[in-house]
Amino acid sequence: MKPAAKHHWAILTDVTKCIGCESCVEGCRGANHTGRDQPWTWQNGVRDLSASRWTTIDRLPGNHYVRRQCRHCVSPACASACPVGALKKTPEGPVVYDASICMGCRYCMMACPFQIPRYSWDSAIPAVRKCVLCHDRIESGEAREPACTSACPVDATIFGTREELLKVAKQRIAANPNVYRSHIWGEHEAGGTGILTISDVDIPLPNTVPTDPLPERTWAALRTVPFVFLGVGAGMVGLRWLLGRRDQLRLAEEKARAAEASAEKSEE
Repeated sequence: MKPAAKHHWAILTDVTKCIGCESCVEGCRGANHTGRDQPWTWQNGVRDLSASRWTTIDRLPGNHYVRRQCRHCVSPACASACPVGALKKTPEGPVVYDASICMGCRYCMMACPFQIPRYSWDSAIPAVRKCVLCHDRIESGEAREPACTSACPVDATIFGTREELLKVAKQRIAANPNVYRSHIWGEHEAGGTGILTISDVDIPLPNTVPTDPLPERTWAALRTVPFVFLGVGAGMVGLRWLLGRRDQLRLAEEKARAAEASAEKSEE
């Protein structure tokens, strides 16, 4: 049974259980029809996140495997930065995307502290690509959980509400303090996320990830963008006027010279 809408959906990944098989990757690919991976030059490798790979496995030393995907932040900076609302936070928690209204500005890519969203550069109609936590499939009743968690053969990654999974994470850490780090990744980072991770090794995060929510500071930085556009537009209008005025003066001068030459010729 899917979590109630009043609760924030979440995924808990236990690094101690993950075997790195990438069944989650293939499950996501099949459910979202993202196509085959391609080794684009701007990627760190074929296993990096891309328009065709919405979740991936980072391989850490000592055979430790960490799943990476959109974090579905409690207060998503990407949605705050989007000037047209193409990215939005649903009542259930997932951050979803509407390509039909996306203007392709890619502010979401700059705003995300986890560096998650990717862009389909090879497409004739490019769009932002990222995990949406199978929101439409679950809401329609087609699926009971995201394809990635459903595909995991060892229950290393599980689906539930954020409240439930935080309890599970804390119980596992308390029961095995000599195994787990005493930290739940995603509990507080960037104000909290819908993707939670517990591990027996430290998990590196981008240095852009703070502990407080980002949307307010994101908007503070980006809210001037419309005015910049207006300023650029006004500048272009002004430049066009100046060029037009210059052409008018040049034509008037040429006509005056032609008239003067015609007058001189008639006097002869």
